[in-house]
Amino acid sequence: MIPDLNISLESERTLLRPLTKDDEKELQEIANEESLWIYGTSDLSRPGELKRYIATGIADRNCGVCAIWVVIDKRTGKIAGCTRLSEISWKDERGQIGWTWIGSDFQGSGLNRDMKFLILSYGFETLGLNRIELKADERNHRSRQAILGIGATREGVLRKHIKLHDGYIRNTVYYSILRTEWETIKEQYFTNFIMYE
Repeated sequence: MIPDLNISLESERTLLRPLTKDDEKELQEIANEESLWIYGTSDLSRPGELKRYIATGIADRNCGVCAIWVVIDKRTGKIAGCTRLSEISWKDERGQIGWTWIGSDFQGSGLNRDMKFLILSYGFETLGLNRIELKADERNHRSRQAILGIGATREGVLRKHIKLHDGYIRNTVYYSILRTEWETIKEQYFTNFIMYE
């Protein structure tokens, strides 16, 4: 039986709340930052794109293959962006953290790292996944460093893998964390992080 993916995750710093259609207006204010979409498959600053993004994410959640959240910075009480645990394969016991975007005001604040801890904990400890993947545009050095900074293993590059919204076909760098590695990674990379039940 597929678990309910319509669930909130919370720490002292971060609240991940299930995305709803009512979040569109507030998210659009963030999505209007064009710099967020330099490496994106979509440009959510364009009219109608965010509405489609939300509808697709909710539909995937209803099908049991995606948990999609708005990211709330509890220090300010503001919505900071959006993230997912997606492409869940229950048969293969794996999923992928991705489609993460947060406004420039929140970048470099530790919020991204905190939400990754919440999602990894949820994926391994609640959902029982065996593998969680992360991927990044080969040119996106900041994202790649952040992924390595949470203990993920670089697995390789898929060449000319995904076409972006501007027509560029990117190389994609793949990373993963395995359930057998999680306890060690949690101790080494996420000291002092606490997930609220």
